[in-house]
Amino acid sequence: MGGAQPLAVTMNDGAVLVVDVDESRLARRVDHGYLDEYTTDLDHAVGRVLAAKDAGEALSVGIVGNAADVFPELLRRHRAGELTVDIVTDQTSAHDPLAYLPRGVAFADWRAAASDDPEGFTERARASMAAQVEAMVGFQDAGAAVFDYGNSIRREAELGGFPRAFEFPGFVPAYIRPLFAEGKGPFRWAALSGDPADIAATDRAVAELFPEDAALHRWLEKAADKVHFEGLPARICWLGYKERHLAGLKFNEMVASGELKAPIVIGRDHLDSGSVASPYRETEAMADGSDAIADWPLLNALLNTASGASWVSLHHGGASGSVVRSTRGRSRSPTARRSPPRSSSGS
Repeated sequence: MGGAQPLAVTMNDGAVLVVDVDESRLARRVDHGYLDEYTTDLDHAVGRVLAAKDAGEALSVGIVGNAADVFPELLRRHRAGELTVDIVTDQTSAHDPLAYLPRGVAFADWRAAASDDPEGFTERARASMAAQVEAMVGFQDAGAAVFDYGNSIRREAELGGFPRAFEFPGFVPAYIRPLFAEGKGPFRWAALSGDPADIAATDRAVAELFPEDAALHRWLEKAADKVHFEGLPARICWLGYKERHLAGLKFNEMVASGELKAPIVIGRDHLDSGSVASPYRETEAMADGSDAIADWPLLNALLNTASGASWVSLHHGGASGSVVRSTRGRSRSPTARRSPPRSSSGS
């Protein structure tokens, strides 16, 4: 389970069951407000979610368990008519089989088992991923919308012996890239003051700039209440072509007037196919066949530098490969050199 999954559903008034082998992660998500509740009893979890769904209430319930066990069991119940599943997704750390707990291995024994026999552990993990992905394809065959986060679970399941693993898409080509084609995408800004009140002020300003965007307003209102800040207060926002620069110019005005306590830094969000080399996520299924071109981040960094970016950061993103973050300008105080901020390339 990823922290964003349950919150994404409840912020859109849905009911969701999420699965994680690590009880401490579920507890932390509850503490941070990203997950409403969790249990070790699957029957109780399913009952809570179905009751919320029938009542039209938003609810997220976590179940402590292995998705390779839970997904096939839920599919069995779905086929038996005991429940109806509308959407299935996955955000497991599947790019490294040693980071996926196989069926039959206790959570407490995970690290020792992976260390003692990494090759055997990898085979067992891939077989378990194959079972999980087979269940996901089964849900799709039954009419559910199915996609993954782009975490290589389909490839690992294929290596684990399930040949239909790639029959459901990653979420970027399925849902995000069509928005990119319209010039609509996410970008991020951080309050250098460290004061959450500055983000609240920018939230209000962005809402006023785009009064007709209902989805944007829903996000801003619920994010202010639900999203937990880590480090500098920041906000991610989806705006389209000919919109993002308006937000940047407004931030400049707010800094100059003193409405904001310090400058705002504008950067990219990780959903950026121009700044990440990740053939099973951001760059998956590129129409021109450029999925696995490894130097996209280098090329994007050079392009941003040549375009006058004032901040370019090229770094490795773990499983995602290399990443570029950049801004062309920054919101500034009245005494600083003025340069209108623009969103990062590709966001």
